[in-house]
Amino acid sequence: MNVLSNLAVRDIETLVHPYTNLATFRDVGPLVIERAQGVYVYDTEGKDYIEGMAGLWCTALGYGNEELVEAAAAQMRKLSFAHLFTGRSHDPAIELAEKLKEIAPVPVSKVFFCSSGSEANDTQMKLVWYMNNALGRPRKKKIVSRQRAYHGVTIAAASLTGLPTNHADFDLPIAGVVHTDCPHYYRNAIEGESEEEFATRLAVQLEELILREDPETVAAFIAEPVMGAGGVVVPPATYFAKIMQVCEKYDLLMIADEVITGFGRLGRMFGSEVVGYRPHAISIAKALSSAYLPIAGVLVPSRMYEALLDESRKIGAFGHGFTYSGHPVAAAVALKTLEIFARDRIVDKVVALIPQFRDGLDRLSQHPLVGEARGLGLMGGIELVADKRTKRAFDPKLGVAMQCVAAAQAEGLIVRALAGDTISLCPPLIISAQELDLLFERLSRALDRTLAWAKSQQLVTASA
Repeated sequence: MNVLSNLAVRDIETLVHPYTNLATFRDVGPLVIERAQGVYVYDTEGKDYIEGMAGLWCTALGYGNEELVEAAAAQMRKLSFAHLFTGRSHDPAIELAEKLKEIAPVPVSKVFFCSSGSEANDTQMKLVWYMNNALGRPRKKKIVSRQRAYHGVTIAAASLTGLPTNHADFDLPIAGVVHTDCPHYYRNAIEGESEEEFATRLAVQLEELILREDPETVAAFIAEPVMGAGGVVVPPATYFAKIMQVCEKYDLLMIADEVITGFGRLGRMFGSEVVGYRPHAISIAKALSSAYLPIAGVLVPSRMYEALLDESRKIGAFGHGFTYSGHPVAAAVALKTLEIFARDRIVDKVVALIPQFRDGLDRLSQHPLVGEARGLGLMGGIELVADKRTKRAFDPKLGVAMQCVAAAQAEGLIVRALAGDTISLCPPLIISAQELDLLFERLSRALDRTLAWAKSQQLVTASA
């Protein structure tokens, strides 16, 4: 038995893999990654793959960045751990909070640190409840999320998530979370409806939902600027402007989940700036440290912070926090990440690559299997269909997108299958023009392989 096979057996017998069919996985085993550099990862046999998903939407500065490695090592030598409980603090957390307040797209009073996007969105829900208790509005607690949204996997965050897999047999969502429609024009628009009309209809539906639930019970609205795991859904141009009007009318706190879109992904430092969303509170994670260490946060508005002060006076303490909130090593790496973003003008480089990325998506949209190739910034989704003309989807049980993921892997490209047979792209922001061309070449060949398989299984129309 070779080393890879030995590792595979050890993996199968020891690990539970997230977002994996654990039954079929026992037969196919893992892809074991041994090392990585730049935009490439290498398996135990030395085969290279372009990491077309930046890990999980997160490794913005690519792999093997020695400055980030050294920032972690230096901080470990100086102060390997410290917490923020009971008024204790340390330089990296203070400096990082100051920097985040400086670059935030909306006014921010304070920063609360945690370790993941799930924890950040879980905290958002708790802080909304806490704030409205402080304001004497104990009934105003419901949170509006959206169908196909992804906000995490803790009990509260998974309830905000609008994907059936995250709810089924977990007894979710919990009470107090409601979901409004997904702003996916390709799938959800009525025939003949313009994008403007579609956006107006969604805003009307949100208002109708709030009225049904009773505005005195609805507290907040949470949204990703561009939906990630729900299928890379880009909203119509006027969607957020219309949604914000409804939220303001009924005094809903607006939360932006910038876990994926924060830190340059869409061509601005924050995705909300690109789509015209002006939230009150923001969740951040992933690219904050280029995923080199776990760190996340909530950017807290002044109205919410004043409520936290009132509750502390009443209760005696703010009873929320995590052991690793503002971990000094993670904070030091995040600071270095933001320094590199500014010094190397990473966002400008993203802007320069966006036309090439858009051209690549447009070319893929002509493929017989592709119903829509959508995206914004360096974030793309390729939706596979059985019939381009009618937009007929494949039966989800067929696993067509997973076939394409496997074909891409064979071509030396790592991508991901999302809801609605969508293949997602989210390359490291440091990808070169030549590497981006190679990414699209490998994905095009993977689509050809998938089409050949689909034809062999008689899953597509004769014209495909």
